[in-house]
Amino acid sequence: MDNKNTQMTLYDQVIDKIIDYIDNNNLKADSVIPSERELSIKYNVSRATIRRALSELIQEGILYKIPGKGTFVSQKKFKKDLLKFYSFSEEMKKLNKTPSSKILSYNIIISNKKLAKIMNCKEGEKLYKIERIRYADGEPIMYEINHLLYNRFLDLSEVRIRSYSMYDILIKEYNVEFSSALETLQPVITREAEAKMLNYGAGLPSMLIERITKEKDLIIEYTKSVIAGDKFKYQINLKR
Repeated sequence: MDNKNTQMTLYDQVIDKIIDYIDNNNLKADSVIPSERELSIKYNVSRATIRRALSELIQEGILYKIPGKGTFVSQKKFKKDLLKFYSFSEEMKKLNKTPSSKILSYNIIISNKKLAKIMNCKEGEKLYKIERIRYADGEPIMYEINHLLYNRFLDLSEVRIRSYSMYDILIKEYNVEFSSALETLQPVITREAEAKMLNYGAGLPSMLIERITKEKDLIIEYTKSVIAGDKFKYQINLKR
């Protein structure tokens, strides 16, 4: 039992050392790390311990392996606490990434029965429909369709949305006070059109996120987002 606990401690230490190595050497995504043999010598542990540590880091998405080529640093994922309200732009800045968006379409539409039910508005009421690709450091992360209540955001222009964070506009120019948001997550298979936009493989898993945002009792936003499965990670902080 003691030996097993000692081995687990050693294995955990190796994981920490590999992560420190990545951070201290400022290794970017797709940078190769030393081989199993080199790490074994560097940290004076068995290759079995190194192999186990690498396997754990690969499973956690910190590293990835290409047979015959080596082990590499993974792209950092956007990790979000589900119990806190957030904006994409704010979260990217926290990761020291530059957020940007490309507007694919901007329209004022008439709500159909389905949208009216979701947004708790009258059928035929005007909505903004904004289709965007969201980027971090120029890399596509998310395909997004926003529906906003037209009467709440009169004169919301495409030009402003192209230039500024949409949530910043809603807060600063329309004095929005977000009170709550309901998000539904559903694993889906990436369709070809979405795969092209996200530079991701068609048929691979992605996450569909639907968000309904309220200002007090008024639903002001309904958003659908598709996020490439290799670039996004959610966490839930459970409290008793």
